Amino acid sequence: MIKFFRRIRYNLIEKNKAGQYLKYAIGEIILVVIGILIALSINNYNEDRILRKKEQTYLKSLQAEFLVSQKKLETLMEVNRNSYEAAKKILSVVDKNPSSDLEETLSQLGYNSFAFEIAYYPNNAVLNEMISSGSLRDITNDDLRIHLASWSSFLESIKIQEQDLRLEREKIRDMFRRNNASIRTVFDQTGISNKVMGIEKSNVFNSNMEMFRSREFENNILTFIITSISVEGEHYMPLLEKIKTIRSLIDSEVDS
Repeated sequence: MIKFFRRIRYNLIEKNKAGQYLKYAIGEIILVVIGILIALSINNYNEDRILRKKEQTYLKSLQAEFLVSQKKLETLMEVNRNSYEAAKKILSVVDKNPSSDLEETLSQLGYNSFAFEIAYYPNNAVLNEMISSGSLRDITNDDLRIHLASWSSFLESIKIQEQDLRLEREKIRDMFRRNNASIRTVFDQTGISNKVMGIEKSNVFNSNMEMFRSREFENNILTFIITSISVEGEHYMPLLEKIKTIRSLIDSEVDS
């Protein structure tokens, strides 16, 4: 093909046909430019196809990751709700000036309220890898990319509130460690001693009623309840909505 064009140029020059040669030269330039544009277009198409395939791989991984994260959060919210509802029942029982035969009920409620840590640990492996490798920029949906970029800072605010809740829980746990209270009684009456720890029930019964009736316990449990409700309403619920938004955006971008 190159020899063919050279032969044409040579013949035009030999015959001193400058006008025709000029037209030919312009035409040849145009053909070269068209060829370059076609090559660039093919190259861009291939690069876009590769990037799109890479994006789809990430989107499908994120799709599975945020589904698990949502289920974890919903389970945690249920645990948190059960904890503060049990704490509210403790106050209700104590307000009725209970006799010692209700202490087993209070032990079970106390265990349900304060035994379980409330901490959210989402699945972030794929998202963290995307951020560290700079692949987050491959997400073409601007809204989705913004939500993903702000995910870690959103979680940081959650951790601060969970720390406050942990401190309130520890205040009440510490009350069970004092001389006027007994962790052993709670463990014995809830079956933890025998079923979990493999320890026989104590022959000596130490009542926790003095602690349950104390003003300090009431103040601490009220603070625990309001902090638990605050974590749920002001932090977990917005987080759940954010996860649902992210999942919806991902679903809209994943090829079926």
